[in-house]
Amino acid sequence: WTILGRVGVVHSSTTIRTIYKYMKAMLSAPAAERNKEPILAVLRASVKTERTLQALEISSGTGQHVTHFAKALPNIIWQPSEYDQQSMASIEAYRAHYQLRNVKPVLHLDASLPHQYWGGIQPQSLDLVVNINMMHISPFACTEGLFKGAGAVLKHQGLLLTYGPYAENGQITPQSNIDFDYSLRQGNPEWGLRDISLLSSIAQKNGLLMERIIDMPANNKCLLFRKESLV
Repeated sequence: WTILGRVGVVHSSTTIRTIYKYMKAMLSAPAAERNKEPILAVLRASVKTERTLQALEISSGTGQHVTHFAKALPNIIWQPSEYDQQSMASIEAYRAHYQLRNVKPVLHLDASLPHQYWGGIQPQSLDLVVNINMMHISPFACTEGLFKGAGAVLKHQGLLLTYGPYAENGQITPQSNIDFDYSLRQGNPEWGLRDISLLSSIAQKNGLLMERIIDMPANNKCLLFRKESLV
């Protein structure tokens, strides 16, 4: 159903303007459209479905991922978050479009800041943290903040899932990822593919242990980290 379909007969010009404002705000990323189903398959295989879970998506982008996951996994209460204002507006437009009860209003979140600045999310309150295609297009402080924050807000045995292109043991493959990394660093020296061994080391310092590395389409990977200890 579209927003118009949900509203039914519209009598107010104000209502019409509101509807089209949301529709105009809805951004669409082709990569998100392609990878949302493969990532969902990893989530299905990695999280419990018989009880209510609390999840935070850090850097929710357009809102395509969180709404897709929420429709497919109704037992998970999703908290989307973003730093970019235009993306926040898009996420809210997707929420208005799909009317999902298990997606909370978007939270403004800077991943480089300590978790105490993450909009009131309490320590050890989450079962799942998801981060998709952020690390390579943000300063390294955001990567460090992601792991420090996830280590704090996840419950014992909670899961951090990250997705994107990565280096492994100092090497980047295939050539398309080498070219991608080069173009990122040319545009912004603080950007670039992060090495899995370095991420694993940062994770361990924050009570998170690497559980699985899953090869994904288009030379990407899902990294699964389990909260094993309190730090």
